[in-house]
Amino acid sequence: MFRDFSPQELAFVSSFKIAEMPAEPGMLIMVEGEQNPSLYTVLTGWGFRYKILEDGRRQILNYVLPGDMIGLQGNVMAEMQHSVEALTRMTLCTFERERFPSLFRNHPSLAFDITWMASREESMLDEHLLSIGRRSAQERAAYLLAFLDWRAKGTMNERKSGVQLPLTQQHVADTLGLSLVHTNKTLRKLADQGLVRWLDRGCAVMEPEGLYRVAGWRPPNEGKRPFI
Repeated sequence: MFRDFSPQELAFVSSFKIAEMPAEPGMLIMVEGEQNPSLYTVLTGWGFRYKILEDGRRQILNYVLPGDMIGLQGNVMAEMQHSVEALTRMTLCTFERERFPSLFRNHPSLAFDITWMASREESMLDEHLLSIGRRSAQERAAYLLAFLDWRAKGTMNERKSGVQLPLTQQHVADTLGLSLVHTNKTLRKLADQGLVRWLDRGCAVMEPEGLYRVAGWRPPNEGKRPFI
């Protein structure tokens, strides 16, 4: 799913990397309002980006999977505008933020990859905003689960089966902007149609095409993705 590095790109990225960092479930990787000296690429596991109101209400903005970069926003702005938490056990590739400008100066192809990643994130957030603003509760839930199933299968190269979405119903509620009770009833409707199966530690998508029909959405054809 990822494009190949040229020898020069691989040598730079190898020198750019300073460490690998483990993250346990629930660990805060980045915190809104703080500065972080590092950037990260997700090597394994799941995380999520979110913002939280003063009264504790949380809105999950998007999920991060292997190949995604974390902390790019904090490199452009003075501080992070959202938080990032590990959803499962993760392994993160760590880069020094101070060396980031050298990527743009010396490796325009990698700089374009960064632009591609930022544009792709914007495109995903556009779709999420459309979902929250215009889709019904059932359509929202179908879209979210279909979207995450598509991303997981593509990223993990498991196209037929074997992917379990490591979400609780609270995560789903915080993503869809619904109460937990409403979310539970909505997910039960999808389960009753045989489209998903809710498990103790997550959700298995049984009929992706059925979710696409309910959501009125189909995955885009991205081709090979960049990886830094």
